[in-house]
Amino acid sequence: MSPKHSFCAVAGLLALSGCGFTPLYGDSGDATPVAAQLEQVRVENIPERAGQMLRDTLQDDMQRQGAPVTQLYALNVSYNVAAEGIGIQPDTSSTRVRYVASASWSLAPIGQPDTPVAQGQAISEDAENTVDNQYFASELETGTINQQLADELAAQITDQVAVFFKNHPQG
Repeated sequence: MSPKHSFCAVAGLLALSGCGFTPLYGDSGDATPVAAQLEQVRVENIPERAGQMLRDTLQDDMQRQGAPVTQLYALNVSYNVAAEGIGIQPDTSSTRVRYVASASWSLAPIGQPDTPVAQGQAISEDAENTVDNQYFASELETGTINQQLADELAAQITDQVAVFFKNHPQG
């Protein structure tokens, strides 16, 4: 990095710190860091294969040190993926499929599922062309799309839960 770029980077960081910006996963003094609080979340089972993909990705995002030692919160997720044919041809076949994935989540203390401390929603879209695809290629593409949707929703949910922990630190 050139001296000019180093100066610009340092100046940018100083400007951000002057306006009260703090990184989401940064240390917040006496409180438990957000990353450590994410480690305390148990991700409950999500039905269907697409739900399993989302759960695995959420666990990877939140529990970076492995399975949580101390579980204080349970994350419940309701997940749905809808497929819609678009690009309709005169013979009523479709040449493109749009997938819309949505998830509603709630975070509750372990043993108190009826008293969530936070909740939210996440949504993502993707699509695939179906023109002249063989069955195997189409199934492979659908699996890839399901994983991409799970990755995007998991990132959104993890960020939303992290923002909750940032705003409500344990201390």
